[in-house]
Amino acid sequence: MQKRFFPLAGALALAATLSGPAHAQQVTEIQWWHSMSAALGEWVNDLAKQYNASQSTYKVVPTYKGTYDESMAGAIAAFRAGNAPHILQVFEVGTATMMASKGAVVPVTKVLNDAGFKFDPTQYVSAVSGYYTAPNGQMLSYPLNSSTTIFYYNKDAFKKAGLDPEKAPKTWPEVFDAASKLKASGHACPFTTSWISWTQLESFSLWHNTLFASKNNGFDGNDARLQINTPLHLRHFENLAKASKEGSFVYKGRGNAPDASFPSGECAMITGTSGLYARVSKDAKFAYGISTLPYYPDVKGAPQNTAIGGASLWVMSGKKAAEYKGVADFLNFLNDTKVQAASHQRTGYLPVTTAAYKLTEASGFYEKHPGTDVAVTQMIRKATEKSRGIRLGNFLQVRAIIDEETEQIWAGKKTPKEALDAAVARGNEQLVRFERANK
Repeated sequence: MQKRFFPLAGALALAATLSGPAHAQQVTEIQWWHSMSAALGEWVNDLAKQYNASQSTYKVVPTYKGTYDESMAGAIAAFRAGNAPHILQVFEVGTATMMASKGAVVPVTKVLNDAGFKFDPTQYVSAVSGYYTAPNGQMLSYPLNSSTTIFYYNKDAFKKAGLDPEKAPKTWPEVFDAASKLKASGHACPFTTSWISWTQLESFSLWHNTLFASKNNGFDGNDARLQINTPLHLRHFENLAKASKEGSFVYKGRGNAPDASFPSGECAMITGTSGLYARVSKDAKFAYGISTLPYYPDVKGAPQNTAIGGASLWVMSGKKAAEYKGVADFLNFLNDTKVQAASHQRTGYLPVTTAAYKLTEASGFYEKHPGTDVAVTQMIRKATEKSRGIRLGNFLQVRAIIDEETEQIWAGKKTPKEALDAAVARGNEQLVRFERANK
């Protein structure tokens, strides 16, 4: 190539021009769609700010796109229109659907490796990495906010009801007994739950080493069918129905809508996501405790381990090579042990790498904040074929059906058996539809 020479004055003028704002290095924007609101929305925004301040080549732009199901539907429409984001946060229910979306996503393993980053799947907690990994061993999405189902209770309310505030109910009989005493003490909402399918059927099943669906909960094939009307599941929902009729269990709506009822003090006990910790630690004006998901002590194999929840980051296809380098750089930033540990400690989500867990433990965080290790210890138990997770197609629709049918129980319009049987029949129609579409 022929060299170009400039007179000194001209060279200085050119240098000044090139260093000016008009010719500053162009920053590559990375669009990130997410579903984090309130305290968790602040966390996501802070992650982006921290990353953007650490370098000047890329700028991550986080955008709240509504609830998990809303953002997923919006991203599908955007992909078809050719303007999908670079990164999409998808809750665990959408994993099988995303896996089946051939051509729509790029595996995170490929994105990171292509950008020259060393990617070692063994650094992740096995229960987390296994859920988002394809049969060929390739991790498909990045586990940003993995959670599991845990139990929160109001110590002040317990004390008022004559219950030991330092002794959390460990079994379901103990929970229902505590709820009755809280009700007798005048509490209007003794016990509630968010994500009723996830907490009371999905995690409930795994925690009791019982199948939620056949084919090892869908891991062994798309021809899985629901198994949530067994005697154990029926027994639990009969107990919930009885508590609902008595007013000691209060249904507060679908999804995470009930979450606000605990930190506000409205409800004394709740089963929900470990990620609720960010909101509880910030907003609760009372003493609270965190404990494991309750179980029935007479069930053989219980407790086992709970189901993974939360969400992961999927990289959408159709972007420029330079943009994928930015995506990889951001994912590599999120994977930093210190960033991982800080996110875990702030939100209650799981530390998805073993190193982040060890760093948090060494810092004394778990000793200073009792109960914050519950989610971790529930998930690092050795999983069985029945308890490693649930991966079903059209899972979003299946959950909606479960919500619809169980709401008939609380309204007194169906018995638990009628509702669970109907949920199985209707849910299986969705599974058959997915199976036929992905043969």
